Amino acid sequence: MPPTISLLLGVHAHQPVGNFASVISDAHERCYRPFLTTLYRYPAFHFAAHFSGWLLDELATRYPADMALLAAMVARGQVEMFGAGDCEPVLAAIPARDRRGQLAALSDKLTQRFGARPRGAWLTERVWEATVVPDLAASGIRYVTVDDYHFLCTGHPLVQLDGFYTTEEDGQKVDVFPISEALRYRLPFAPANEAVRYLEEQATGGARAAIYFDDIEKFGIWPETYEWVYARGWLEQFIEGVLASPLIQTTTYADFHARTPTRGLVYLPTTSYREMNQWTLPAASATRYAQLLATLKSQPDFECVRPFVRGGIWRNFLSRYPESNWLHKRMLGLSARLAAAPSAQANDLALRAMLYRAQANDAYWHGLFGGLYLPHLRRAVWRNLIALEAALDDGQPRRAVSPEDLDCDGAREFFLATPHCQVVLRDDGLGAAHELTSYSLLHNFGDTLRRHAEHYHQLPPMVAEDAPPAPTGIASAHDRLVFKTPLMAEDLALDAHGRVLFSDTLCLLDGARMALDAYSLGACTASSVTFWHAVAGDPQAIRKIWRVDAATISLEYAARLPAGASLSSELNLALPSCEGFGGRYALADGSFPGGFGQVIELSDLRELLLEDAELLGRVRMRCSDPVRWEGQPHYTVSQSETGLEKIMQATCLRLLWTRPRLVVELSLEPCASWL
Repeated sequence: MPPTISLLLGVHAHQPVGNFASVISDAHERCYRPFLTTLYRYPAFHFAAHFSGWLLDELATRYPADMALLAAMVARGQVEMFGAGDCEPVLAAIPARDRRGQLAALSDKLTQRFGARPRGAWLTERVWEATVVPDLAASGIRYVTVDDYHFLCTGHPLVQLDGFYTTEEDGQKVDVFPISEALRYRLPFAPANEAVRYLEEQATGGARAAIYFDDIEKFGIWPETYEWVYARGWLEQFIEGVLASPLIQTTTYADFHARTPTRGLVYLPTTSYREMNQWTLPAASATRYAQLLATLKSQPDFECVRPFVRGGIWRNFLSRYPESNWLHKRMLGLSARLAAAPSAQANDLALRAMLYRAQANDAYWHGLFGGLYLPHLRRAVWRNLIALEAALDDGQPRRAVSPEDLDCDGAREFFLATPHCQVVLRDDGLGAAHELTSYSLLHNFGDTLRRHAEHYHQLPPMVAEDAPPAPTGIASAHDRLVFKTPLMAEDLALDAHGRVLFSDTLCLLDGARMALDAYSLGACTASSVTFWHAVAGDPQAIRKIWRVDAATISLEYAARLPAGASLSSELNLALPSCEGFGGRYALADGSFPGGFGQVIELSDLRELLLEDAELLGRVRMRCSDPVRWEGQPHYTVSQSETGLEKIMQATCLRLLWTRPRLVVELSLEPCASWL
């Protein structure tokens, strides 16, 4: 008998919590439906599938016929369903109690829908930390998949990565399958016959298994892939080539795991796939890392030394992006509050679902994938956090002012809260607000993103957007860099600090400008926080008093300024409509000077409204005296699998005034849509 290799092929389907309905529809039409309908015609082709819980619910509601097709394939033994955290969290980044809860939630869902409880689990972004092992084991998970890179970093040779290994933590065991990077870069980008030939070569070389588990979106959603995989028949050609080969047999992970012994004990380092290890590095380090890899690639022993060039780890995103860190620490704080709540709340499935949706990984990181730069994904996380916090406050009211260093940056935050709204101030020298939350609108108006340095800002385009497919296949998104929108130098100008609300500048008579970034904390009462700033030797030249009352936040300035000097203050407001038709400025006389994506300049006005039809809410700003208003959109530049693009993050408003005292009131109000 000729040698045979077991093809363990798994696909991972996921859409972020809160993604646009149109994106899910497009993904379904271009990927999920054609993939499932194609595989259904080949019952002898066995494979594994993981659908994140939120996406599974969406597809079951909107496309029940296709989910019935998947259920039929499970019933006939063609498909093995994999578990994971229900809302696709990075398990290592959430508390152990929530790991077990998320794993159980999806396992229960799969058992109910497909009649079988999963024994295998997909690890989000293949992020591995040994601390997850006891929770996986306690949840009934017997094996997971990670990259072969994880094993190579331990010194295991590639030739030995044709099966699963066993690892343990605190005496709890889980088996680990190494995903082949060589297959990840071939399927579906290399011609089908070449991919089949590669598998056959592995078989003749003595390999027991070829292990693949990767995003299903590569089969139709990535650039060029729909035409390649379906219209030009790649998927059918690959399936038929595999089934016709006497050297390849398809099988599920469960069957292979049941009949094959472990290859032995392994302890894996904290890591993810190698591309992620570059993305998580700061921009300058990521560039040096890429340069080092490029140098090593020219060496004949590159594959031998590459595992020892490691890059960073996933958690570095939390230290690299303060916005991500704040979101993460707010999530951890509310998780702890829910766990400590009376049993009626702690066991409330609706509250637990809010927490789990807020733990969805996408809004916490950025690379070629990841949604930190996408406002609607961050907004979905904040919406769930705010709803959970409102419910917990209703059962256990907090103190009106609650100082703590929640995000571990060395500066205390002050939470001024009412049942209607909350403002979070930070003792970091700015005297500004970092969060502005409306509980009735379930929205954080401070959910913005500064301009961060990214290593790809320095790279030239590598593949033109309309380039034809390469003669031997198509380009992976990892090998593309396309400019989707024209970029100017000012688009890449870095921010000195976070895009906060009410960061101040002193404007002197001679035109000089001085950033007021050394505010010191003054009084802190049950309903207010005071900051002081020194000017020209006067330690209390400028005073800012923050107050919260019902759904209104007020900020009072009192200043002793040099002759002819004036003050300006910048606030960045996150509004869902961004530069779309649903966002507009409005004046008290009923006129509309422009949309959020436009530049406005208005003089001698006391009141300005920012109305958002998508939010069904508005911010009403009133000043005690007339001021000058300047507004413009704030954009960042980010990269995705489709290219580089500018994304509007916030409406940036500047108030300018000369009087020694000014009171600004912000009211967070509902309003009807005009669209």
